[in-house]
Amino acid sequence: MLGLLSFPGERTGYDLKKWADASLRFFHWSPAISQIYAELRRLESRGYVTSARSGPEEPRAKRRYAITEAGRAALARWAAEGDGGPVVLKHPLVLRVWLGHLAAPGRLRALVEEHIARTREELTEIRGALTQAESVPRWAHPAVALRWSERRSLAELELAEAMLADLEGLEDLEGLDALEGPAGLEDSGGRS
Repeated sequence: MLGLLSFPGERTGYDLKKWADASLRFFHWSPAISQIYAELRRLESRGYVTSARSGPEEPRAKRRYAITEAGRAALARWAAEGDGGPVVLKHPLVLRVWLGHLAAPGRLRALVEEHIARTREELTEIRGALTQAESVPRWAHPAVALRWSERRSLAELELAEAMLADLEGLEDLEGLDALEGPAGLEDSGGRS
């Protein structure tokens, strides 16, 4: 939240959610709106953000948030620390392929094809966000992150297309009763 608020201007929780969905989700994560408001309250209690309610000129009252100097200093300290540790990868499609012995080969291919289509759609969204970021000089660093996201999506497409080819090569195994487990694991099915 502090990162989103570190750019000039005040924002509502809804504004922060829209911005996270249009940018952060391509390389980190986009919090739920309930998480955003809970975090904003926590940050305000620590003196890292301030908020002000809109006046009667707006048809619906809104609370706008801004980062404080203490919040900017805490964010700058965090940003200057190490790289944040190893990347955590949780890839639902790869997990399903890993468990492919439980699925029909045609279903696995369909899942990979759906993933490819979804990744292409996301790539289009990333490129739209990148075009917008590149048009605003103070968003130069978000543009760098979005260019990384574009390259990551292109790599994801390449990997998924290779996985699809790998799955097509497994069609000869469809008649087998079961696949052998990874090296070093015993077959507990009682076969010798």
